[in-house]
Amino acid sequence: MSLKKAIILIVVILLIDQVSKIYIKTHFSLYESITVFPWFKIYFIENDGMAWGTKISDFISFITERSAKFILTIFRIIAIVGIGYWLYEATKKQQSRILILAIALIFAGALGNIIDSVFYGVFFDSSLNQVATFLPAEGGYETYLQGRVVDMLYFPLFSVDLPHWLPGFGGKRFNFFEPVFNVADMAISTGFLILIVFNKRAFQKK
Repeated sequence: MSLKKAIILIVVILLIDQVSKIYIKTHFSLYESITVFPWFKIYFIENDGMAWGTKISDFISFITERSAKFILTIFRIIAIVGIGYWLYEATKKQQSRILILAIALIFAGALGNIIDSVFYGVFFDSSLNQVATFLPAEGGYETYLQGRVVDMLYFPLFSVDLPHWLPGFGGKRFNFFEPVFNVADMAISTGFLILIVFNKRAFQKK
């Protein structure tokens, strides 16, 4: 796969990701949901941290949430530069198509979520109890680098009541699949899955 084709793929994923996020932000209030199918819902939440909503401040108590968010966003920007260089080198050296495809998916997904983190706090006002406005006259809900990532894809495939004899979880309701994610998350997960499943084909030895 050439660099040009990889860039086209990245642009397409970014467009789908950002259009879906902007639509949700400008049509849904926070925690609003609609049922598309019994096993699929559009459920608008905002993620202020890493995967599964985890925050750096959850592990390092002396760091404030704003500082943790700033550190996380800077780390994401540094990481995307590294991934971009990896993609450039992989295409330059004409490495396997599977490897380039995986890197392009990871790059597109990471960049999609970085856009939220860097700009959405300024571009939108709050979605809590209202539908957000794009470029509000009174300003956004946060400053640059403090935005929250928009998630909306929710697949509650099934729910079961766990048996009471189960240690720690007995009697509780278990929902599968619980996380809410977005198109960018799907691209990242798919890219990593390709690297794991097709590892030997991705990293071919000459």
